[in-house]
Amino acid sequence: MPRPQPLQFIAIILVLWLQLFIYISYADVGTAAWYAPPYLPTACYGNDQTQFPTSNLFGAAGDGVWDNGASCGRQYLVRCISASEPNTCLAGVTIQIKIVEYALQSASQPSDSGTTVVLSQAAFAAVTNSSSTASSINIEFQQV
Repeated sequence: MPRPQPLQFIAIILVLWLQLFIYISYADVGTAAWYAPPYLPTACYGNDQTQFPTSNLFGAAGDGVWDNGASCGRQYLVRCISASEPNTCLAGVTIQIKIVEYALQSASQPSDSGTTVVLSQAAFAAVTNSSSTASSINIEFQQV
């Protein structure tokens, strides 16, 4: 078996070294608004109170996520990445939400229409600064 040439060896080492710095993201980018009670009934589970996680971190799926109701019960990791208002996002905070509703049918109106997801008040507050008055944020989200 022939020995690798020094140039080939250096190229292989360089490729392996570069892989350490390449970040592959499997997440999507979208927008999120918030909505307040009443949360019942929902399009996914009707009036069943047990649909809500004890953390109150849940949300309503917008058209891009709804998937004709298949998104009901799905869990997503959500992170605020930016907003029109400076210092809105909490850096390094990622939450896990459960989809329990269809945004276009929710019992209460979202703070902004046409977003990818609409977060419960608790979920929105978990990824944003309490002093923020933003009605929507840009998010990174990934199904778990």
